[in-house]
Amino acid sequence: MEDGSSSMGNKPPSLGTLVTILSLDGGGVRGIIAGVILDYLEKQLQEMDGEEARLADYFDVVAGTSTGGLITAMLTVPSETGRPQLAAKDIVPFYLEHSPKIFPQPQGLSALLPKLSKLLSGSKYSGRYLRKLLSKLLGETRLHQTLTNIVIPTFDMKKLQPTIFSSYQALVDPSLDVKLADICIGTSAAPTFFPPHFFSNEDSQGKTTEFHLVDGAVTANNPTLVAMTTVTRQIVKNDPDMGKLKPLGFDKFLVISIGTGSSKKEMKYSAKKAAKWGIISWLYNEGSTPLLDMISDSGRDMIHFHSSVLFKALQSEDMYLRIDDDTLEEDVSSMDLATKSNLENLVKIGEKVLKNRVMHMNIDAGVYEHTPENVTNEEELKRFAKILSDERKLRKMRSVTMIKDPSN
Repeated sequence: MEDGSSSMGNKPPSLGTLVTILSLDGGGVRGIIAGVILDYLEKQLQEMDGEEARLADYFDVVAGTSTGGLITAMLTVPSETGRPQLAAKDIVPFYLEHSPKIFPQPQGLSALLPKLSKLLSGSKYSGRYLRKLLSKLLGETRLHQTLTNIVIPTFDMKKLQPTIFSSYQALVDPSLDVKLADICIGTSAAPTFFPPHFFSNEDSQGKTTEFHLVDGAVTANNPTLVAMTTVTRQIVKNDPDMGKLKPLGFDKFLVISIGTGSSKKEMKYSAKKAAKWGIISWLYNEGSTPLLDMISDSGRDMIHFHSSVLFKALQSEDMYLRIDDDTLEEDVSSMDLATKSNLENLVKIGEKVLKNRVMHMNIDAGVYEHTPENVTNEEELKRFAKILSDERKLRKMRSVTMIKDPSN
């Protein structure tokens, strides 16, 4: 990398040929799976462009929900030198160190009664450690200060509507230019797991806005289409950074969408069992959260389905990569099982997913299927890394040309 000082977010799509998007699903501790995959992708970019290369240098937009929102902030928050504070290789160690304190595990039989009481009053976890951790990690950094554009969905329970925190919107709506720490706490506030996050923001014009946020998975556990729509909105507004892109020009989009896995199909719940459930069982049943699981899994798969149909219709399927695993066993499918053995197993699953063959959505059957080509996720990420590297170099070259000759 020539100087390691600027991202593609600072050298806009108008200087290149693509809009590049990285999308990260929610999933609690399963964010470890995404961390392993992101580390691999960043290493491929470093092999091409030098060890200072960071993912934020290559994507116009990084979108993340819940745990994906945390990773989004980690990858894009600037250090004092103006470079990303954390590299992709730091994500997994971060989860291994802090997950047991974010999701403290009950110890012994004495933990049974407190757990039962939590079902009736209060959230499963206090969230105090997570709030303190994010405040320390992200400090006073606000939305407009990230190193490339980010999009993080949340849901405002008082308004009963989504609140999408977007770098683009923060520039025109000061009320949304809030601290990254508050956004991350909000997008991670999964109902029953953590308490909703309330905060107020006083903007530069002295206007105070209140937020009453819960988990972004209520809005979009897979934020791929949210990110694409956010970019489209800028194109419709004739943002000069978007160049000559057309509002529905998704054939010019490069999208890498990374899931955090889900349990084996037809294993977890059944209509016969659910017919006997009351309100509490729908919220908490044998260590799982049925209602939340159904909402987040359905939303995730529907977004992948829509994205698959869209890219197929545009004959640009080779520019959309979805990496996920829907064959997780019971323990590793948990969002909050933060035991040492489970966290280590999640690392191994991430490594296994890289070796798996690429899977596409069968848009007729609505299910994941292996692609006919015998290509692994590792190999496909290498191909995407080459495209990303070439796109960044093109923009950099055109930027230099424009400085030398503005008439170009």
